[in-house]
Amino acid sequence: MHVPYELSLADAARAIAARELSPVELTDSVLARIEEVEGDLGAYVTVRADEARKAAAQAERDIAAGRHRGPLHGIPMTLKDLIDVEGLPTTASSRVRARHLALADSTVAARLRSAGAVLLGKTHTHEFAYGLTTPQTRNAWAADRVAGGSSGGSAVAVAAGEATFAIGTDTGGSIRVPAALNGVVGLKPTYGLVPMDGVTPLSWSLDHIGPITRTVRDAELVLAALTGHHTTEGPSPTVASLAGLRVAVPRNYYFDRVAPEVAAAVRAAIAQLSALGAELSEIDIPMTEYVQATQWGVMVPEATASHEQTLRTSPELYGPDVRVLLEAGGLIPATDYLRAQRARALMHRAWARLFDEVDLIVAPTVPCTAVHRDQEEINWPATEGTEGTGSTESVSDAYVRLSAPANLTGLPSLSLPVGLDSAGLPIGMQLIGRALDEATLLRAGRAYETTHPPVTRFGPPAGHGAPAPSLAPAP
Repeated sequence: MHVPYELSLADAARAIAARELSPVELTDSVLARIEEVEGDLGAYVTVRADEARKAAAQAERDIAAGRHRGPLHGIPMTLKDLIDVEGLPTTASSRVRARHLALADSTVAARLRSAGAVLLGKTHTHEFAYGLTTPQTRNAWAADRVAGGSSGGSAVAVAAGEATFAIGTDTGGSIRVPAALNGVVGLKPTYGLVPMDGVTPLSWSLDHIGPITRTVRDAELVLAALTGHHTTEGPSPTVASLAGLRVAVPRNYYFDRVAPEVAAAVRAAIAQLSALGAELSEIDIPMTEYVQATQWGVMVPEATASHEQTLRTSPELYGPDVRVLLEAGGLIPATDYLRAQRARALMHRAWARLFDEVDLIVAPTVPCTAVHRDQEEINWPATEGTEGTGSTESVSDAYVRLSAPANLTGLPSLSLPVGLDSAGLPIGMQLIGRALDEATLLRAGRAYETTHPPVTRFGPPAGHGAPAPSLAPAP
């Protein structure tokens, strides 16, 4: 029997609708869980326990009176602290925002409020979402490992039972990277599908917002609310067969400089998609040599433009890693930014042609599992048939490398857990689809879940004197 905080969103919603569980019981369970583990994890900027209990009690009264708003009604969740909620600070996990107070709800917060979700608080981001590790937060599976970023607090909260679902943002992988490193599901929708109004920007033309959940079916429910289409219905029926679905496996780029255990787990998951009826093929990914330069060439100057005033008046308030990136953005000529946007347009066109022949592209989400918190570089061995001793890559470059193409092209991408490495750390696989075809990503992900239920680690994180947590299948 699962305690309430362990329930997936869909199972909690079903229990609430059947009057087997109250929103108050669920919220109290999650708040108790936060009190138990938050001191070790550092997922939250702030927790609004009293307000959450009041919202849960109101949801309980509304549901009892027949005013049930749908599957998110009475479900406790958290928002990345880039997302405005009226009357609350939006700190962006930065001293720059110490005196900030939001004057209105973001579109996302308003839609979740309308759907009846219960706000627990705000979760940490890498400062202004400008990083891939979220140093304030510890990995839910191993306290000595990075949480991933920049939506690290959101992913850890969901993985550890500190929220039933969470909302993150993704500019170069910031939903999918921490989701993969913490063994949960992260969905970056098509660019522009979910409005960014009231969300602190990093890079306006690359920013996306989306759900972090325990299961793919949960992500489907949250996405419906985020797009303003939530109903009283539950998730769509799971389709066990993927017959006719054309799934492409990249020959290049996505399996280059990837840890062997990650590659093996993802290829095993791809084989399972084939066993479910998917038609596998191989493709060549176009313009891969331009991905890194284009991602940084667009993101860095856009970020600097957003911070131009505060960078001039109070640069000392930024963390050193973010400050150096913001200062560097001021040195990039406009011509280089325009060249990056031109390369991006060509890349977008080339990727669109790929989806004339296939329905999904499947690949690792990140090339390795969560690194140690003090690790700055990853050493890759020389590949077979090449000369030399291998290569070295910064942790941030490694984590962004496989996720950035979906941001540059604006295509939807879903990360889901597909196994553990020999250290017991989660491995993520991403599915990339054509624009506005989130339904196909969700269909494939849910079909995979029917044969490989995700595992979530519930228990105090290892490394803090507590017993090693047990593995429990996600409900």
